[in-house]
Amino acid sequence: MKTACLTFTKNGGKIADRILTSHRSNNSLMTQADIYNNADIPGGIKAILPQIVKNYDGIVFICASGIAVRMMAQYIRDKRSDPAVVVVDDSGRYSISLLSGHLGGANQLAAYIASLIGAQPIITTASDSRGIEAVDMYAKRMGYIIDDMDSAKKLTMMMIDGERIGFFSEVYRTISYNNLIFIHNLSGISNFENEVEGFICVTSLKDVCCNVPNCILRPKNLNIGIGCRRGIKAEDIISAVLTILSENNLSEKSIKIISTIEIKKDEEGIIRACKYFNCPMKVYSIEEIKRIEDRFPKSDFVKEKIGVSSVCEPCSCLSGGEIIVRKTKLNGVTVAVSKEVYYYG
Repeated sequence: MKTACLTFTKNGGKIADRILTSHRSNNSLMTQADIYNNADIPGGIKAILPQIVKNYDGIVFICASGIAVRMMAQYIRDKRSDPAVVVVDDSGRYSISLLSGHLGGANQLAAYIASLIGAQPIITTASDSRGIEAVDMYAKRMGYIIDDMDSAKKLTMMMIDGERIGFFSEVYRTISYNNLIFIHNLSGISNFENEVEGFICVTSLKDVCCNVPNCILRPKNLNIGIGCRRGIKAEDIISAVLTILSENNLSEKSIKIISTIEIKKDEEGIIRACKYFNCPMKVYSIEEIKRIEDRFPKSDFVKEKIGVSSVCEPCSCLSGGEIIVRKTKLNGVTVAVSKEVYYYG
């Protein structure tokens, strides 16, 4: 975490120096730490705060919490993008997580700063004070995408209140909460709706039918294999993938990898599609594909052109998991989808 330490007094400057000195001799949460002294900056820290907010993941105010609140107020936007903000009092007694405690990492940063200077960490998020893993922290730990942040907040509050929560996951790790009912088949959700107050669902399925408050988390477990003609537009590839996923009730947020054959490694349309879906591009050699191509329907035309009889299905298979969408052609693009599933119970 790239961190800025902001000081307003001589003693605050000494505390910042202690943070940096201790930090440099430790395996740290902070990848970079810089000090900004109010007296040394023309116009004061307030004049450069927009750049600090933009360029740093964490901000440590060494001052009264009221100063930090007033200075940061106009820059607070969204818990998914706001920097972690920690306040350390001028005597170095307390390290307080003020903003973005969970997703931003302020709770961790406050605890780390406290360990460096011998302060008392102050963490006020309700889930942490009760030893409950908040839904957003669980998603962050597991690398899941939260479909709707408001629903994540609601389910966390229900957990804080001790309510019974239904839980389904396509992958094996569960959230840390004692009052869970495990549901092993999504088709059986309706059977549990009278037994639970809320529902957490970790799934790549796009639409989930549930009549109680719920939060959908997207695991990265869909591998897309793609074949296409040379020079095809990225928009055509993106449209084909989105359409085929939608037709099979699958969420694009769960795409883990897009893969293709090595001769397509510089195909601009595929490269841009990977950027659109925010996923890596994986290429497989002709030799790798040849080893498994007999498992899939063959195309003599494709064999003549590139040396193997199939592209999208072998590529999705090689990427891992079981093929759940066989070769489908749309807009000059062939798409296959495999799904990785890890059972937890």
